Amino acid sequence: MYNFFTREMKTAKITKTRAILVNVARNLFAQNGKDNVTMNDIAVNSGKGRRTLYTYFNNKHEVYLAVIENELDILIERLQEVMARNISPLKKLEIYIFTRFEVIKEAINRNGSLKADFFKNIYEVEKARRPIDVKEIRMLKQIIESGIAEGSFKPVSPQWAAILILYSLKGIEAPYLKTAIGNHIKDRQTTIMDVLLTGLLNR
Repeated sequence: MYNFFTREMKTAKITKTRAILVNVARNLFAQNGKDNVTMNDIAVNSGKGRRTLYTYFNNKHEVYLAVIENELDILIERLQEVMARNISPLKKLEIYIFTRFEVIKEAINRNGSLKADFFKNIYEVEKARRPIDVKEIRMLKQIIESGIAEGSFKPVSPQWAAILILYSLKGIEAPYLKTAIGNHIKDRQTTIMDVLLTGLLNR
């Protein structure tokens, strides 16, 4: 019993310490840009010291990926909340799509100059996103299967439809983040849904 609780406490401490380091790094990257932040900056600002920092991360690149992964975890948590709602498949898909846009907008507002690093290191970002993409495809597939079952969606391949919708949404991310299009997303919600779902809705 003692060993079990001791292990639990150690695990909780490790998780909390790592979270502190990642959050400090995120703030520093957001304020100064990834290239202008050193491992020593992260260690000093976290109050944990270099030895502790290097216990969790071998280099700044690993810290940067952890920051991205943390933002993606927030995205998945918000999308899972949408999935838990007892609403029609079409409405769930619509809320899913626009929740996604909102979370991305929040992430950019929260992370400042990380926006530039996001585009500079797009291949690194995509590598970190792969496991998240798999989770998103599963969620979208579930929505589409429900829509097919109730007759509101055409009997298409749920897997392929989910993949195509996800990558359509990812394709909108760059202009959404780089230009003022994000300010008009909600105003054009009906149009966007019509364009995305023309081949899916059973009309």
